[in-house]
Amino acid sequence: MLRLTFSGNPKPKNNLIIFGFLMHRMSFSNPKKIYFASDQHLGAPTPEASFPREKRFVAWLEEIRHDAEAIFLLGDLFDFWFEYKTVVPKGFVRVLGKLAEIRDSGIPIYFFVGNHDLWMSGYFEKELNIPVYHDNQEYTFNGKTFLIGHGDGKGPGDKGYKRMKKVFTNPFSKWLYRWVHPDWGVKLAQYLSVKNKLISGEADVKFLGEDNEWLVSYAKRKLETKHYDYFVFGHRHLPLVIKLKENATYINLGDWIGYFTYGVFDGEHFELKEYKQ
Repeated sequence: MLRLTFSGNPKPKNNLIIFGFLMHRMSFSNPKKIYFASDQHLGAPTPEASFPREKRFVAWLEEIRHDAEAIFLLGDLFDFWFEYKTVVPKGFVRVLGKLAEIRDSGIPIYFFVGNHDLWMSGYFEKELNIPVYHDNQEYTFNGKTFLIGHGDGKGPGDKGYKRMKKVFTNPFSKWLYRWVHPDWGVKLAQYLSVKNKLISGEADVKFLGEDNEWLVSYAKRKLETKHYDYFVFGHRHLPLVIKLKENATYINLGDWIGYFTYGVFDGEHFELKEYKQ
């Protein structure tokens, strides 16, 4: 079992601060597993169209809870999410309820914001007791080192989105947006999320070749200064497993729009699997 003690948000006390970077150390025993998923984009292109995908994702959560030691959600769970002071977007009660139920049962859940739901500011922590991370985190599972994050804005290129992200994450910009009535603000953001690829930060979803995949380049550059056994990201909407140098592996989790893929680590090996309901 994971040796974790929680106080408030489920953050393990047996963490280390190394060169200013938070490293989470976890150990667990078979048959427990750690699960990873990303890019559900619930609400897109319409709430009605995404409803079957939400039900499928909830069914997956219910299935894995029986042997899950921890669950990592790597961003873009929602196609749009903005927290006003007293309002959150309407809908998603099934997935939020299932996450609350699983978390209340004692299973840790960790959420990494994506480029579509980066405006989180406390709701998950307060209502679901799920910690939310806005950047990559390091973990050690059974002696294997992981670098985990959503993946947007990492690596070379994508300069237009990187500039846009600075605007979106600026506290003053968020303060201004909160003055827009939620009925207008949510509809506007949902429209732009689908129509404007600069805002969404989504590149071509076709495999561009190892040398042209920005996250692969990012992982290789990180390996120049420190070894990781696994780099686990979302964002690209492609299920990818690419062997890198020094016994390191880059993994992209795919999505829950066309692939319905997820990652699972059993303490020794990492696999990408498709959920077939």
